[in-house]
Amino acid sequence: MKVSELVADGVCRALTVTEGDREIGGVYIGDLLSWVMGRASADDAWITIMSNINVVAVASLADAACVLFAEGVVPDDNVITTAAEKGINLLVSDLAAYELAVVLHEKMTAR
Repeated sequence: MKVSELVADGVCRALTVTEGDREIGGVYIGDLLSWVMGRASADDAWITIMSNINVVAVASLADAACVLFAEGVVPDDNVITTAAEKGINLLVSDLAAYELAVVLHEKMTAR
């Protein structure tokens, strides 16, 4: 599944999508940034409620396909601007992290 499909399907709203054709290979849920940095896989959709600027750095280091902010969390404009400059896809959903992961899993396995 591509990042742009999540937005088109209404699962998430785009905050910044610079690589909409990026394929999502898996899902990782985590809020402890050092833990995510060491355990998330490249091409994962990373689900979090953390919204500080360090999320952009961790997403870049982990080579995440996108960052999905759960529970309606929206980072400040500085985070969004920096993510756009760094080519990091940021999306937001009102769903809880678990519910969002279930939706992504269903979409990814339906293919």
